[in-house]
Amino acid sequence: MSEQPRRRPAKPYRRPQKDPVRILAFEVLRAVDERDAYANLVLPPLLRKARQDEKFQARDAALATELVYGTLRRQGTYDAVIAACIDRPLREVDPPVLDVLSLGAHQLLGTRIPSHAAVSASVELARVVLGDGRAKFVNAVLRKVAAHDLDGWLERVAPPYEEDAEDHLAVVHSHPRWVVSALWDALGGGRAGIEDLLEADNERPEVTLVARPGRSTPQELLDAVGEDSALPGRWSPYAVRLAEGGEPGALEAVREGRAGVQDEGSQLVAVALANAPLEGRDERWLDGCAGPGGKAALLGALAAQRGAFLLASEKQPHRARLVERALAGNPGPYQVITADGTRPAWRPGSFDRILMDVPCSGLGALRRRPEARWRRRPEDLDGFAPLQRGLLREALAAVRVGGVVGYATCSPHLAETRVVVDDVLRGRGGAAPARAELIDARPLLPGVTALGDGPDIQLWPHLHGTDAMYLALLRRTA
Repeated sequence: MSEQPRRRPAKPYRRPQKDPVRILAFEVLRAVDERDAYANLVLPPLLRKARQDEKFQARDAALATELVYGTLRRQGTYDAVIAACIDRPLREVDPPVLDVLSLGAHQLLGTRIPSHAAVSASVELARVVLGDGRAKFVNAVLRKVAAHDLDGWLERVAPPYEEDAEDHLAVVHSHPRWVVSALWDALGGGRAGIEDLLEADNERPEVTLVARPGRSTPQELLDAVGEDSALPGRWSPYAVRLAEGGEPGALEAVREGRAGVQDEGSQLVAVALANAPLEGRDERWLDGCAGPGGKAALLGALAAQRGAFLLASEKQPHRARLVERALAGNPGPYQVITADGTRPAWRPGSFDRILMDVPCSGLGALRRRPEARWRRRPEDLDGFAPLQRGLLREALAAVRVGGVVGYATCSPHLAETRVVVDDVLRGRGGAAPARAELIDARPLLPGVTALGDGPDIQLWPHLHGTDAMYLALLRRTA
C-alpha cells in the first residue's frame, strides 16, 4: 500500500487583537450612520472614557480623531475607490463592512501609516467587529486599494475635468455633486477658487476662542495658553487661535464662561451688527434664534458695555437651556425665553438691534461637520425657505424705524442668503414686511479683506479661515 500524504496540522485559532483606537473610530462612524449623530458630539465623550485607561495615550486620541474626521471628509472619494475594487454595487455592501473598508482606505490613502500595517490593523478590526468570514472580504478589498496611492486612484476613478468639471471636483474633493455646484454658484470665478474652497472644507479647522468683552481679554487667554500654543485671531478683536491639540476646557476663563469656543466668522457677525450705526436710542437688542448661545453671549457682553438689554429667544427648550448657560454671569441685563421667532412674544417695533441667525443647511460649516455634506439633500432647502423668510419678516417688524436687523446663515447657498433677503425686501412669497434697505456691512469690519462687492458679506474658509458665514444688514425705513 502506498503511503498517504501527511496533512499539515491546522493552524491554531488566534484570537483577534482588539485595538482600542480603531474600535473607537468604528463606533463613532456607526453612530453617524445609524443614528444620524454628529461626530463632534459623539467623539469627545468616547475619548474621555478611553482616557481613563492609562494605556490610552494622547497620541492615541489624536489618531482616533484623525481616523474619524479623515474618513468622513473623504468618504466620497473612498467610496469611489472601494467601488472600483469590488464586484457588486456599493449599496449592497453592509454598512458596518463599508465603515471598516473606509477606515482602512483612509489609512492607506490619507495617512502615513505603512500599507502592510494599515491592512493588517483593518483586518484585525474586522475580525473583532464583523467576524472572521467578512474579515477575509475586507482583506481582499484593501489589498486592491493598496495597489495605488491616492493620486493614482483619482486618475482611475475621477472623470476628466474637461468632460465633467463638477463630477471631477466631486470625486477629487469628496463633496456631493450638488454641493459642488451650489458652492461654485455662490463663489463665482473659475476652477482655482472652487478647488481652494473644496480643499479648505477638507482641512481640520483651528480651535478658536472668544474673549467676551468686559469679562475677559485676548491677552488673558494668550497668557494662559502660552505664546507657543496660541495666536491672536486674524480678524476679530476678541479671537484667539489655539495650536493643534489645544484643550479649551483647561482654561479658567472658559470654565467660568468669561470666554468660549467660537469660530471667528460667528464673532464677526456679532461684531458687525453691534458696529452698525444707529440714530437715536440703542437700548434693546434681540437674538431671535439664540441657540446654542455663542453669538448671544458675545452680543450680551457687547450690549452690557453700552448699558443695553439683550433678549435671547430660542424655540427649542433644550437649546434655550444652553443659551442660559452661555449667558450666565453676563455683566449686563438680559433675559432668555423659549419662543418661536415666527410667532413673536414681543411687541412690534420694540428693538433697536436684532440678530436672526436662521436655521439653514449648514453648508458653511462642512469643515466642522463633514458628515453633513452626505446627509443633506437639495430638497432640504425647500424646507428651510419658508422659515428663513418668515423669521426675517418678523425681525423687520420687531425692529424700530431706524433700527438694524442682521440676517445671518452658516451657509453660502444663494437660496439661503441673497435670494431670501431679496424676496423679503420685494415682498415675494408672503405679506409685505416693514420697509427696509440694505446697508453696507463691509466698513463695519475694518481690516477684513476679500468681502466682495457688498453690501452684504460672505465669509469663506479658503479666504478667511472661518466658516462660510453670510450676513446682510437691513435698516428699517418705515
